[in-house]
Amino acid sequence: MKKDKSELKSPLSAKSSIKLAADKTRQDSLFSRNIIAALDIGTSKVCCFIAEIKSHGTIEVIGIGHQASRGVKAGAIIDLKAAETAVAHAVEAAELMAKEHLQGQPIKSVFVNVPGTHTLSHQLTAGVRVQTGEVTERDIRQALAQSGNVAVPGKDELIHVIASGYSIDRQRGISEPRGMAGQQLDVTLHPVTALVSATRNIATVVNQNHLEIEAYCATPYASGLAALVGDEMDLGCTVIDMGGGSTGIGVFFEGNLIFSSAVPVGGQHVTSDIARGLITSLNDAERIKTLYGTAQASGLDDTAMIDVPPVGEEEHSQPNYVPKSMLGNIIQPRIEETFELVRQKLDDNGMGKIAGRRVVLTGGASQLPGLCDIAQLILDKQVRLGRPQKIKGLAEATGGPAFSACAGLLHYAAEHAEEIPAAPQGYGFSLPVPFAGELLHKVTHWLKENW
Repeated sequence: MKKDKSELKSPLSAKSSIKLAADKTRQDSLFSRNIIAALDIGTSKVCCFIAEIKSHGTIEVIGIGHQASRGVKAGAIIDLKAAETAVAHAVEAAELMAKEHLQGQPIKSVFVNVPGTHTLSHQLTAGVRVQTGEVTERDIRQALAQSGNVAVPGKDELIHVIASGYSIDRQRGISEPRGMAGQQLDVTLHPVTALVSATRNIATVVNQNHLEIEAYCATPYASGLAALVGDEMDLGCTVIDMGGGSTGIGVFFEGNLIFSSAVPVGGQHVTSDIARGLITSLNDAERIKTLYGTAQASGLDDTAMIDVPPVGEEEHSQPNYVPKSMLGNIIQPRIEETFELVRQKLDDNGMGKIAGRRVVLTGGASQLPGLCDIAQLILDKQVRLGRPQKIKGLAEATGGPAFSACAGLLHYAAEHAEEIPAAPQGYGFSLPVPFAGELLHKVTHWLKENW
């Protein structure tokens, strides 16, 4: 005999039922107001932004939390417990700042970045026959679905499906094909995959903090969405996101990301070079880099002296002066190597000319004085320092290049939800509630009918 559904559920008191209903109502209220959260798990810092998308599309940050990163090296998680703790502190600080907007409820899900060293760009052209003689949403989805073939099960997973161009019956240059007449729809796709091992480790850290992952986003893509202006995206521009453990590369053209990659060199490599060259601790090397570091050695630095605490000495009673030029001579070769690797990566993938003559630098390691000059010399392009744009609520301390990736995750969530794969294969994935599409609507309807 089939049992009634009510008999299968655990009994709840009237008081508990009312509380659960109230909690659900408050949570639904948050979703209806389009509150989103972004989590940047980097080598140097962990950052969490909570934002509200206003009715006119403006993104306003209502909660900010950032914490020195632990358990992450060169963009890879090497200590799950340490990384979980750093994420917990950053999320807690952001929730505390946004508590009035959150109505006392914790955030349930986040958009998370994946370092460029764990992602791979693909180029694909997909074509479908237009069923009704007029391009519909279904035709476009069928074309986008073909990008799923680039992911190898168990090895990597699809995190982006970016449509960079459409053509109908060989007519190219179409930006919005919906409703147009034709028989054959072809789409130029830029799928981006990520290593399953990397996304699973990220998901484990996030899930242990009782959070779900709405979607992953490649770090160079997020930084570009935050730091670039429209003309730079349209005419061709390269974003170079200089993080602590790696340097991400994103190439934008005609308004879309067309290539992303990374080189395994970042700001912490500069710090290590300083520690070895000046025989000091990593903490002192980081402090010296921040206070006195420059990407270009100057002749004037020969007369300036800096005090370097020797490694291993508990009491630094006697000054240990070295010329400031010595510091510059340590930093400059590493910076030059980084940009040479970036140039080589672009040339090897045929992006040297497509990328245009504009470069935007972001990331915490991009703030060294003289960095733009070296980049301009080696890359032979116009270079500027980028910072988050078109977002309200960022304080001066959190509005610099170091926070571009986290701010870009908010742009991705608010403006590019259609690029999230329709059936994510990643561990810990969940569909974004504020941007629920047809699939989520069907699932919700089924649950209501059956439960």
